[in-house]
Amino acid sequence: MGVVTTSSETAFTQSAEEVYDFVTNPANWVKTYPGSAHIGGLPEDLPLKVGDTWTEAGPAGDRIFTWHLAIAMRPRMFVFNSVGRLGHDSEGNGGMEGRMTIQYQFTRPGADVTLFTRTMTIEAYKGTPMPDKFFQIVNPANIDAYHAAVARELAAS
Repeated sequence: MGVVTTSSETAFTQSAEEVYDFVTNPANWVKTYPGSAHIGGLPEDLPLKVGDTWTEAGPAGDRIFTWHLAIAMRPRMFVFNSVGRLGHDSEGNGGMEGRMTIQYQFTRPGADVTLFTRTMTIEAYKGTPMPDKFFQIVNPANIDAYHAAVARELAAS
């Protein structure tokens, strides 16, 4: 398998629970993650529970990811993944066969510090070329921009 992993961490002054509750609500992603323009299929009851699924689409709606929640341990860890045709269209066509896993970890290294770490791993089957758009997605600058937007939104609330 071909594997690409990007990780970034940021220290926040908010509690781990506050950071966790904000970032684990996919409805907030359109405010914070570059390229996330639409969230669909969210369960009515939040917070999300292990086994819940939802979709995320980019600005043109032509790249859709179906996410499945694998781990939800408030306020320590949140892991979700998409398996199959990554970035398919609304009809389920296109995209890349593989698996994408996003892991959020929250630690308290100091009394007033929450360290939020986001790790994204994309796995493609051997011999499957990874489209250039996937390399744009895993660009560390996108994760850093996401962390900065989370900080902005948390400071405003």
